Amino acid sequence: MSDDNKKPVLQIRDLQVHFPIKASGGGRKKGAVIRAVDGVSFDVMPGETLGIVGESGCGKSTTARAIAQLNKPTGGKVLFQGIDLCQASKSELLKARQNIQMIFQDPYASLDPRMTVRSIIAEPLIIYNKRNLLPQKMTSIEIETRVEELMERVGLNKAFKNRYPHEFSGGQRQRIGIARALALNPEVILADEPVSALDVSIQAQILNLLRELQKELGLTFLFIAHDLAVIQYISDKVCVMYLGKIVEKSESEELYHNPVHPYTRALLSAAPIPDPEVEQKRQRIILTGDVPSPDKKHVGCYFYDRCPVRMEKCGNNIPPMFNVGPHHQCACWLQEGKAEIATEEN
Repeated sequence: MSDDNKKPVLQIRDLQVHFPIKASGGGRKKGAVIRAVDGVSFDVMPGETLGIVGESGCGKSTTARAIAQLNKPTGGKVLFQGIDLCQASKSELLKARQNIQMIFQDPYASLDPRMTVRSIIAEPLIIYNKRNLLPQKMTSIEIETRVEELMERVGLNKAFKNRYPHEFSGGQRQRIGIARALALNPEVILADEPVSALDVSIQAQILNLLRELQKELGLTFLFIAHDLAVIQYISDKVCVMYLGKIVEKSESEELYHNPVHPYTRALLSAAPIPDPEVEQKRQRIILTGDVPSPDKKHVGCYFYDRCPVRMEKCGNNIPPMFNVGPHHQCACWLQEGKAEIATEEN
């Protein structure tokens, strides 16, 4: 777990990503936007894994892509090493991307089928080497050696470096993606649902590999997933997202043993427990209605339409984050009068 005296490696402040809605004629509807991410704030401490969990479409992946500047944020700040990446110059952004790398969800689509494994892993090294952005200039032999080292480190036979992605299984392809992400010795890895497309047995292998790499290299992870069991296994801290907003954040163990927000409780109640007796007796929280459209501008709590314990105040006022415990925050009006409004992000 992270030390309280350490400074965050990433600071996300009021991050917003809005996409304009196109009219039926192909133009844009005036003022109409999809609020994919709508005011997200959190800190990521060095050496820890921060998990972001929520239903599909809640804005998890868009948040990760906005941090990497693959989707340009509409508003807010992404602070890395004192630089706001949202306002960074091209050279500053190129340097930052050396230290912030992504592992993508689909190991089939994220690798160029026309490139060999060697070319895929070597590509970032070649690009940064040509721009003189590496700590020291690398020769072609050194790049080749680095590729082989990375392949072996992620559990791939270096003899397969001249093969193409279609010659590998899904788990092996994700290992190729991990090796590519590690090529430039990054500080931060943005893992966007890296195991969701894999079989359960392969998921465990990849998760264990990531944990080993984190321990060995001192990596910091932002880990995106919709699987609560995966998030619980890999994460030190967890942010729960709903409709582009973070509704609860806490240390992982605390969140799973003491969920506070009604949405978090509903998510956990829906997750299966590998104990038939406990599974049969426990009470489930069934949410009614559908997730509202993200083009809707909310004046109250984003979860209001589906919340089983909503109050009148919830429909007209967006709740702030309340400190409900040490390092545990929740955006819910039920905590008013029980907890103080949070003034710090971490």
